[in-house]
Amino acid sequence: MYKLVAIDLDGTLLNSYGEVTEKTREIIKQATSNGIEVILASGRPISSVQDLANELNANHYIISGNGAIVYDMRKQEIVYDKFLTKEQILNIVKVCEENSIYYNIYTENDVLTKSLNYNTLFYHNENAHKQEEKRTNINIVSDVGNYIEKTEGERYLKATVCDQSRVIFNSIIKKLRDIPNIDVLDVEHMSKKIIKSGTEEVLVEYCYTEITNKNVNKWEAIKYIIENEKIKPEEVIAIGDNINDKEMIENAGLGVAMGNSTQAIFEIADTKVATNNEDGVYEVFEKYIKKQNYK
Repeated sequence: MYKLVAIDLDGTLLNSYGEVTEKTREIIKQATSNGIEVILASGRPISSVQDLANELNANHYIISGNGAIVYDMRKQEIVYDKFLTKEQILNIVKVCEENSIYYNIYTENDVLTKSLNYNTLFYHNENAHKQEEKRTNINIVSDVGNYIEKTEGERYLKATVCDQSRVIFNSIIKKLRDIPNIDVLDVEHMSKKIIKSGTEEVLVEYCYTEITNKNVNKWEAIKYIIENEKIKPEEVIAIGDNINDKEMIENAGLGVAMGNSTQAIFEIADTKVATNNEDGVYEVFEKYIKKQNYK
């Protein structure tokens, strides 16, 4: 019997427009009302995950920063963390600045960036359709390194690096890997998001990677939760599409690959469902959760 479902957001629960369909929303609410623990596990900051979790009644734990944080919504506090140090973040910023590549830094609640592009442009577009208190906080600063140097008490989840050119992107990744005690994700496929601009739809497509502290991943965060809740790994379903979902899909009782997943995820998953634009997450709940006897 499955007791916990961990769901990635971008490319998994959210479609290409950054939305959760009504049928998926309702089946998740039904599951949570029947005692199933649903955990949103994302690379986004807490503020960007928390409001969606509340809307789905998945209002116990959330995982942020690809596993850097477990936030207990009932206690309203971080109960598990593996932050990057200021020194590590400044080293990442230095490499990106020296090589003129787009990057942003994720804190507990904000995304620091020099301009709106790639992922932050998508978040900005999402924000236009959300109430103010539900928006992803984007902090645009002209000199990110100087801002970080002067800011005390801030805690850093991850960095994201983006570029349209695969050649340029790969050359910077090699340099970032020289920074000690960090993990740089081997993201194989390009991110594809659709931004609505009036009556037009604009495809935003780019290479990207995510940089976290050493040994940060979603499964390590899930392990903390299931140990607290007395849930066994075989009672966990993990759903994802990309390499930052690898560990949780490998170790969960049922690892599910979305139809739009990268090849590495297809190879390790126990099963495959429809894409994020075809309600693949709904399919998981319909097939594996709804049919079992709720407690």
